[in-house]
Amino acid sequence: MNTNSRIYLDNAATSWPKPTCVYDAVDHYQREVGAPSGRSGYREAVEANQIIQRARQGVARLIGAAEARQVVFTASGTDSLSMAIFGVLQQGDHVVTTVCEHNSVLRPLRALSDEGVISVSHVPCDGQGFVAPDEVRKAMRTETRLVAVVHGSNVTGAIQPVEEIGAMSREHGALLLVDAAQTLGHMPIDVERLPVDLLAAPAHKGLLGPLGTGVLYIRPTVETELKPLRLGGTGTQSESDVQPESLPDKYEPGNHNLPGLAGLAAATEFLQERGIELIQAHHAELVGQLLDGLKAVPGLAIHGPTGTSNRTSVVSFTLAGYDPQELAATLEASGGVQCRAGLHCAPLMHQALGTLEQGGAVRLSPGWATTDAQIERTVDLIAELAAVAP
Repeated sequence: MNTNSRIYLDNAATSWPKPTCVYDAVDHYQREVGAPSGRSGYREAVEANQIIQRARQGVARLIGAAEARQVVFTASGTDSLSMAIFGVLQQGDHVVTTVCEHNSVLRPLRALSDEGVISVSHVPCDGQGFVAPDEVRKAMRTETRLVAVVHGSNVTGAIQPVEEIGAMSREHGALLLVDAAQTLGHMPIDVERLPVDLLAAPAHKGLLGPLGTGVLYIRPTVETELKPLRLGGTGTQSESDVQPESLPDKYEPGNHNLPGLAGLAAATEFLQERGIELIQAHHAELVGQLLDGLKAVPGLAIHGPTGTSNRTSVVSFTLAGYDPQELAATLEASGGVQCRAGLHCAPLMHQALGTLEQGGAVRLSPGWATTDAQIERTVDLIAELAAVAP
């Protein structure tokens, strides 16, 4: 397909296009640097180390972390969540989570539960996908070790009250793990203000980095409670066969994904220059335009908040007469609109919304580069399809 006619509305899966500086940074590393970091002292190896430091410092600035070493790089948001969940939980622990979670949280918890290691409570949500803090409080037990909550739903877009939930967790002595896959890079996040202990996210969505990159923020002192899942060479303390205890080396054995981190370093600089607040405002404008247009389409149901407040740039809907997968395929075939249909790896969320049995929903997720004209064209196309629904 000609990319000029491509209306990409699947930014909740991965952002596209990336800023030009991201492509340039990846190409520069691959063509001009090509060396590992932390293993040698020649010029390109030093530059490779500087690339990693730029990326780490860039993410730390965006989330307000006091020290860059509190940011650990991973292979993906899923990898970050697994590191947090498997690294913290022990025999007999209890976890409070929600029905809004992605399988990247649900499946590790299910595996540990099936093995008899932990017990899990799933807190419900309301019809728009919001979780009430009091429901989290009621689910707490004396043995609750971890509260795991998604910041912004990848199905409804609903932003959860993590500040209140975190305050409860801290009162209770439990750690708070926040899945920021749909919010980091889309809205301001300050980990010094929020009572968050672990914050996991991919670096290829709102952060605008390449695929194969993820981040895990670890609040100071939490590293003493978080065991590493992977062990191996770090290029430091090589005289010892014991994994280093210092951050970030404790959690980053092996070679880094330097092409990806080169792109991420450039992306964080782009986001700093552009301003997260301006990006958030642009997303809100697009989502408002999208919601207003979809509400006027006969037979269409929006699943999630119907306003632009307390939501991220994810809009899911179903249309009478169409299977979600069929509708998504038709949108691309007839107008170049690319989106995601199905269960979005969040089966409990769709069960709560009543969309599980019908195969989920169609999800539209605009990004930093999406235009008003593209949203207008998408809404017009959906309205045309609704008019000829089977």
